[in-house]
Amino acid sequence: MSNPSIRVLVTGASGFVGGALCAHLRSHPNMRVRAAVRTATHQVLGTDDPAQVLVSALDAGTDWTDALDGIDVVVHCAARVHVMKESVRDPMAEFRRVNVEGTLQLARQAQAAGVKRFVLVSSIKVNGESTLPGRPFLADDLPHPADPYGLSKLEAEQGLLRLAKDDAMEVVIVRPVLVYGPGVKANFLAMMRWLDRGIPVPLGAIVHNRRSMVAIANLVDLLTTCMVHPAAAGQVFLAADGEDLSTTELLRRVAKALDRPARLLPLPYTWLEAAARMLGRPGVAQRLCGSLQADITKNRTVLGWSPTISVDAALARTAAHYRRDT
Repeated sequence: MSNPSIRVLVTGASGFVGGALCAHLRSHPNMRVRAAVRTATHQVLGTDDPAQVLVSALDAGTDWTDALDGIDVVVHCAARVHVMKESVRDPMAEFRRVNVEGTLQLARQAQAAGVKRFVLVSSIKVNGESTLPGRPFLADDLPHPADPYGLSKLEAEQGLLRLAKDDAMEVVIVRPVLVYGPGVKANFLAMMRWLDRGIPVPLGAIVHNRRSMVAIANLVDLLTTCMVHPAAAGQVFLAADGEDLSTTELLRRVAKALDRPARLLPLPYTWLEAAARMLGRPGVAQRLCGSLQADITKNRTVLGWSPTISVDAALARTAAHYRRDT
């Protein structure tokens, strides 16, 4: 007897994670994917595909009725993400409006629609901003968010878990670290461009920190496991590759994937910290030179899940995609 189909709603389907998840799920013969996008110009499943629905807002007033019709599992990727340069007067209120009120509005309507499981893509920022050497974050650590984005994600998690206590709908929370892979944007793309162009980078002496990342292929595979695994219900998992790199080692491996020499200048951390302060961005030095590690032992013990692709293989895919686009 064939396995029954699972009908999945993916929110934020036009984003980096949501789009990759939709593509991954559509390769599974028993998955039926419905993609929620914000505007009609965001085509994920095809211009005439009825499984794509338009949901233009994410807040306490959003009507998810059509999107949720017949759905078994929701994977909620849509969010107001962390931004380096804030443009609103009250960031905390805006993060709460989207990430907390919007998430709980979706969850309550999902409960009413008979959805069986709700998977929230949260953030490692719920755990905190940095780790001590040899003391990686664990999934069940006491949360310690340090900015409005991380706090809003924690409040969304807490609200979901409260809803789950009084209803049959199961909740699973996944907190990814930095996500990279084919099509990555923002700082990771900028780093590849620097290395590809042979621009000297003053980060050749940052060899003692350790930072976790997660390849998009590993993240979507973990999310897929969390959609269906019985033991995932009610649990929090961290998403990472299981191999942590220093900043210098990361740059060297990305350069190798690009088939470029890594021109790294060994500037001391104190110089980098001073330069960041002069530029009014003291947090940049910490992110480049500090540690942020995530322990994924729980994924292996509870779910039997391990990363499906190595860091080097994922960087090679990322570099190949970058080459096709440049």
